[in-house]
Amino acid sequence: MAEQDMRAVRGWLLTLWLCVLLMVMVGGITRLTGSGLSIVEWRPVTGALPPLNEADWRDAFVAYQTSPQFIHQNHWMTLADFKQIYFWEYFHRLLGRVIGVVTLVPWAYFLMRGKLAGRAAWRTFSLLLLGGLQGGLGWWMVKSGLANEPHVSHYRLAAHLLLAIAVGQWALWQAIELLAPTAARAAASRWSRLHWVALCLIPLLIVQLIYGAFMAGTHAGYMAATFPDMNGHYAPAHFFTADSLRVNLFDNPLAIHYLHRVFAGALLVYACGLAYVLRRARPELRATAFLLAGATIGQALLGVLTVVLHVPLVVAVAHQGGAYVLCGTVVLFVHAVFARGSIPAAAATDRGGNLQHVASVTRQT
Repeated sequence: MAEQDMRAVRGWLLTLWLCVLLMVMVGGITRLTGSGLSIVEWRPVTGALPPLNEADWRDAFVAYQTSPQFIHQNHWMTLADFKQIYFWEYFHRLLGRVIGVVTLVPWAYFLMRGKLAGRAAWRTFSLLLLGGLQGGLGWWMVKSGLANEPHVSHYRLAAHLLLAIAVGQWALWQAIELLAPTAARAAASRWSRLHWVALCLIPLLIVQLIYGAFMAGTHAGYMAATFPDMNGHYAPAHFFTADSLRVNLFDNPLAIHYLHRVFAGALLVYACGLAYVLRRARPELRATAFLLAGATIGQALLGVLTVVLHVPLVVAVAHQGGAYVLCGTVVLFVHAVFARGSIPAAAATDRGGNLQHVASVTRQT
């Protein structure tokens, strides 16, 4: 691929990453304003147009009046009130359609002009498939709040959020690959400890994202507005109040809030520890490690502000967007670890050293 073509494709992929960031933040606004259940139908094509006249608005409002949210919570709403919550859900869905166009049209153009071919063409095409799946998953989530209770399933919310973040980070990974491909890496049997430590960031981050979504879906952020304690307590016995361990882990808002804080602390220690260990590593590895630590600290501070200020809209949305940005720094860091291809023999044969030794090896690569 020519350098000019590579820059164009990379710019497109980075634009997609930013579009998904906007989508994640608008999704947060939609959830916090209670707008997500205002549109009770899923019309992927004709739904791109909003109500165009008063008759259309009345029809949309009548349809909403049959929903559990209106019956149990918003029965006081007038048409003017309904229009306000309709806006955010409509904008959220419209943005999803725009991202679909921003993905499809440039991909088709690059393919026809020969700027994408082979493996790169298929890997970028996967963004289209994942985007379509994300739309269907979003409606599946909304449907859970249109049946009996006016609340979406926090399990489905977690799946919806994780897939959105995964799509954006997959686009970012492919953009970075155009700068420094990792295809020529060593076999897994020759990976150093640093490779495994970097990869362990991913499951820790995923668990934290899941509990962040559970926080949103169960409104657990309102359960404790103090820090570092939770309503004057620290011990988990004060929060694991249900008889069932499964309920405590996945459905109890107090326990969910507590676990979200615990995993946040673990992630913070992990990221800062990596930055310290790699403070003398090769420049790109050192830079991405410090970027990761900085993003983790910033996200932790936003999380603290969100709960102590009783979940204000601006701070809470920034916290949700911060989670997406933090995932981007993890992508950058993991890529920097793998980008140099083959692992030096010293790292492959090391059996008794620690991470500091691995860091010293990376200075030579």
